[in-house]
Amino acid sequence: MPNPPSSDSRTFARAFGDIREGFRQQELWGHLGWQDIKQRYRRSVIGPFWITISQAVISLGLGILYSTLWHLSVSTFLPYIATGFIVWGFISGCLSEGMETFITNEGLIKQIRAPLTVYVLRTVWRQTLMFAHNIIVVVIIAAIFFTHLSSSYDLVNTTCTPDTVICHPGIGWWSLSAIPAFVLLAVNACWVTMLLGIISTRYRDLPQLINSLIQLLFYMTPIVWPIDQLYGHGARSDLATWVVPLVHLNPFYHFVQILRAPLIGQAVNIWSWVVVGGITIVGWLLALVAMRNYRARVSYWV
Repeated sequence: MPNPPSSDSRTFARAFGDIREGFRQQELWGHLGWQDIKQRYRRSVIGPFWITISQAVISLGLGILYSTLWHLSVSTFLPYIATGFIVWGFISGCLSEGMETFITNEGLIKQIRAPLTVYVLRTVWRQTLMFAHNIIVVVIIAAIFFTHLSSSYDLVNTTCTPDTVICHPGIGWWSLSAIPAFVLLAVNACWVTMLLGIISTRYRDLPQLINSLIQLLFYMTPIVWPIDQLYGHGARSDLATWVVPLVHLNPFYHFVQILRAPLIGQAVNIWSWVVVGGITIVGWLLALVAMRNYRARVSYWV
């Protein structure tokens, strides 16, 4: 008796095909993502710009508070904390909502035949739209403090060298590196949403666990506190010897820094690009393996 033909549902070809077809259906996930924003602010006069207003209020309040407590210049610290909040909002949003991607799209998954990548791109596109609204805050703050941000000064050493911890050459043409930095963040958001979405659909306790860790990761990442403040006299200089290496081991620091630094006139350390690039490659490999093995089961798990 001849052997039955083997199924090709668990192949990398099917996984790549799902991703390729998902990107082709741009109108679908683009429309769904935009409808999510409109639905959230339905019947609101200002609409999605409430995202901008709330972000501006938080950044302004905390920026003035912490700059006063730590005796920092508002003209440099306020852009720092505002940009950090916005970048972190995109990262944490992709993490928290990415884990729920397939669960929240249960109805569509069971009703229409569409690649799983469509729901991944819907989530990332929704977070991108929110980021686009929030970036208005950074533009306004940068315009107000442009003179201070465009001036060249080094926060640690007298000259900018590859070993400089935080170097501020000022806003210039290198600030355009924020564009590929955000693209790289969005590319990572896709594999994170895809991988965690599949795992969370099978194991429903994972979203609860990671959501409880997001707040801890926020305080461990230099968002509301500048790393250069560890380089001082007395106790702070002692902290720098062990805290700074831990900060550099935090991958979220590098993801935030490659986008925040050029927006506020800082130079990005080459190692941050290396770390983000390495995580991007490894992450997509893991996501492809998950798509290859479990793509066909998601519709049953939801």
